[in-house]
Amino acid sequence: MVPQQFSLTVVVDVPGAGDPSFLPALGDQLLTLLDGGVHDAGDLTVTIGIGPRLVAAVDGALPAAGPLPAFLGDAELASDRAGGDLLLLASGSDPVVLPKAVDALLAVLSAPLPEGKERWRQFGFRGPGADGVVRNAFGFHDGIVVPRGEAELRENVWVQEDPRVAGGTVAVVRRLRMDTRAFTALPVAEQESAVGRRRSDGAPLSGGGRMAEVDLTAKTADGQYVTPLGSHARAAHPSTTGSALMLRRGYSYAEGDETGLMFISFQRDLRTFVATQHRLDEQDAMMRFVTPTASASFLVPPGFDRDRPLGASLLE
Repeated sequence: MVPQQFSLTVVVDVPGAGDPSFLPALGDQLLTLLDGGVHDAGDLTVTIGIGPRLVAAVDGALPAAGPLPAFLGDAELASDRAGGDLLLLASGSDPVVLPKAVDALLAVLSAPLPEGKERWRQFGFRGPGADGVVRNAFGFHDGIVVPRGEAELRENVWVQEDPRVAGGTVAVVRRLRMDTRAFTALPVAEQESAVGRRRSDGAPLSGGGRMAEVDLTAKTADGQYVTPLGSHARAAHPSTTGSALMLRRGYSYAEGDETGLMFISFQRDLRTFVATQHRLDEQDAMMRFVTPTASASFLVPPGFDRDRPLGASLLE
C-alpha cells in the first residue's frame, strides 16, 4: 500500500441536520469517474469520509461520532479550519486529475445540497522513496513505523466491532505548518535528538537499519537514553502511548514562503490518534516547530460497488 505521489484534500460542510443520504449518489459518481469519467484516471483513488455531526445523526455510538479534542495550538485555528462534515481525499500519480475528480464529486452534491460549502482544500506531494517512506520538509524520513501486511492492517486500521461499518476506518487530517528555517538551522545532532533518528538514512539512534525497531531502553555509558526522552520517535511510539499503530500518509505542501505537512492517518479507533497526539503535545521536542492550521476527523465507510452503494449499511 504505497501512497501515490500527489493528493488533494477537500473538507466540505453539509447544511441542515446532517442527513448522510447523499452518500449513495456520491459513491455512484465516483465509480463512474473510475470507470472512465475522468480521462487518464490512472491510479486515481478517492477516500470519502463523513464528519462527527453526520455520524452522530445516524448513531452516536458509531466510531468517530465525537469530535477531536483540542490539542496544543488548536485554540488558534480559524473556525472554518476545525472539523467538517465531509472529506474528499483524492490521490494519484497525475496531479492534473485530482481537482477534476473532486470537482465532479462536488457537482453531484450541488443538487441535494445546494447550500453545501467547501471549507478548505490543500494540494500535497511526496518525494521519491521506497516502501512508503519519504523525506518530509524537515529533511527526515517519514512513514517508517506503520502497519504493514494484511494482519497488521486488520489489527490496527479496519473497524471490526460494528457490522454497519466493518471494513471501514477512522481518518484524521491535520494541516501542519512547519518552521523549516528554525529547525534546519539547528546542528544536525540536535535535529537528530529531536527526531530520534539519523538524518542521513532514517535509522533509529538506538542502532540498526531504517526499519529496525527503536530500542527505547538503550542507554549510553553515562546512563542517558540513546533515544532521547523528548524525541519524536519515543513520544510517538505505541508502547509509550498505549495505543495501536496508525496508517499514516504524509503529504508535503509549499505555498509561497510557507511549508508544511498534510498529516493523514487511518486507524480503527479515534482514541489511537488522540492518545498519540496528547503524548506528542506533552513530550515531543519537534512540536515547537509545528503549528496546526486545520484539523478534522471522519468515519470512512467500508468499500462499495454498484450493488452495495456507499454508506448503504448506515442508511438501512
